[in-house]
Amino acid sequence: MNTPSYEDVLKAAERIDGHAVKTPLLHSPDIDAIAGAEIHFKAECLQHVGAFKYRGARNRLAAMSDTERERGVVAFSSGNHAQGVARAAKELGIDAIIVMPSDAPAVKVAGVRRDGATIVSYDRLNESREAIAAQIAEEDGRTIVPSYDDPYIIAGQGTVGLEIARSDLDFDALVTCMGGGGLCAGISLAMGQESPETHIFGSEPTHYNDHQMSLRSGSRQRIRDDAPPTLCDAIMTPTPGQMTWPINAESLTDVFDVSDENCLYAMKLARTHLDVTLEPGGAAAMAAVVTGRLPDHYQRVAVILSGGNVDPDVLERALRT
Repeated sequence: MNTPSYEDVLKAAERIDGHAVKTPLLHSPDIDAIAGAEIHFKAECLQHVGAFKYRGARNRLAAMSDTERERGVVAFSSGNHAQGVARAAKELGIDAIIVMPSDAPAVKVAGVRRDGATIVSYDRLNESREAIAAQIAEEDGRTIVPSYDDPYIIAGQGTVGLEIARSDLDFDALVTCMGGGGLCAGISLAMGQESPETHIFGSEPTHYNDHQMSLRSGSRQRIRDDAPPTLCDAIMTPTPGQMTWPINAESLTDVFDVSDENCLYAMKLARTHLDVTLEPGGAAAMAAVVTGRLPDHYQRVAVILSGGNVDPDVLERALRT
């Protein structure tokens, strides 16, 4: 695989222009008071399918040849990437199969079905989604669309960074959630060229802090096989991506870890003060900022609200926090 570049992010921006939503930067003085800094929230929860994943999926599928489109695609995801691929495939007339865990949030499963993709369920604990997707791809000649370790996916996610860098605000820091690292890698490529003075931070679930461990050790680390479950299903990756890690290892200033309770608190603040709905994983970056993880000298900060596809019972739990 070829490592993506800043130029690839620019090409992605052209490719998805007129299709992806250029999401707003939201601001709340009340949250500023809680965080102790001026915080602007990039609301990717308002993106198509409720998550930034649409950007990378649309870029990847739009770049496919006619022959590849005719053969279809297969992807594996717990939900947001699945929905992004399903929507982009529907728009481009491409047949899509999505391999999803049997315990995926119902709202995400419904979104995939609504856009006409075929779902193949698997047991997260006992089966390999990669192996299932590889078998389907071999049998049907389909193109596998990874959720993060793909140059087109990374470049597509990088358009989030372009929009932030080209706003009328200069940022001391930017905080993004981290699963496989595709969003952070794409943002890093964009910000490294257009706003190199902005320090980039990641945020991930406490027991899925593979990027935090990797950054501090200097090499890719893997979480324990017996890591407990988390509400942050969208960012439950065991190790940084092979392609994303070299980019993020150079760009990251630090990575924070946040608990489910931190994310539920951030979800409540987002609903109360920003009037947006977040899922736990989509609130991970906000959770780090509103619980005081960022050093005090960062005074204007961009925070990515990466997804808003949450089951009603989890949202209700957050609002009771």
